[in-house]
Amino acid sequence: MQNVSFAFGDVPVLEEVSIDVEPGAFLGLVGPNGSGKSTLLEIMLGVRQPDSGTVSLFGESASEFDTGERLGYVAQDVTETAQDMPVTVREVVTMGRYPRRLVGRFSTADRKAIEDAMETVGITDLASRRVARLSGGQRQRVFIARALASGADLLALDEPTVGVDAESREQFYELLSDLNENGMTIILIEHDIGVVTTYADEIACLNQQLYFDGSPEEFVETDALAEAYGTDQHVLHHDH
Repeated sequence: MQNVSFAFGDVPVLEEVSIDVEPGAFLGLVGPNGSGKSTLLEIMLGVRQPDSGTVSLFGESASEFDTGERLGYVAQDVTETAQDMPVTVREVVTMGRYPRRLVGRFSTADRKAIEDAMETVGITDLASRRVARLSGGQRQRVFIARALASGADLLALDEPTVGVDAESREQFYELLSDLNENGMTIILIEHDIGVVTTYADEIACLNQQLYFDGSPEEFVETDALAEAYGTDQHVLHHDH
């Protein structure tokens, strides 16, 4: 993203934001509510177009990018929506394979990708369960498996652990860390700044404009958090 600005009518949301996400990076996006994080992520993925500035995905203009299977996007409200889905875990994960399927039935490679994706995120034993009957943490794993089944290179998540219990959250972020170590590029919006500084290797702090973009170690030593939130904010780490 280079010099990206965006507004809803007369209300500015993003102002001259520039961010580069390298392959294999784990970027954590932080900022107060209403700071433009979700809009920024949608612009990054080509879901929404900026008013000004340029955005590219895998070397192509985001507005013209049409290789959707390379992107795995878990939106903020997906687990809430999933509560009403009358489908099984395997059926949701299978959806991720549709863009890669040729005309006709799924191939052996397709079926293997689906099974491998469920195994990677630890939901093979839930394959026949209705998604609506899963916990929030389990549903998140289902949608990550859908992205993995598609062969995605980039996984983008918007506050994925809202409503998820503490133990499931820790397991969830360990999973993201493992996926990242195996080459998956991850962009994460998360309200828990301590989690982001623990797992991400790059932090972008946003509130309409970009206050910081760099390593977690540098981030905790700066005043970017307080400037973005407009209050005296600090990041504390505890050993549990």
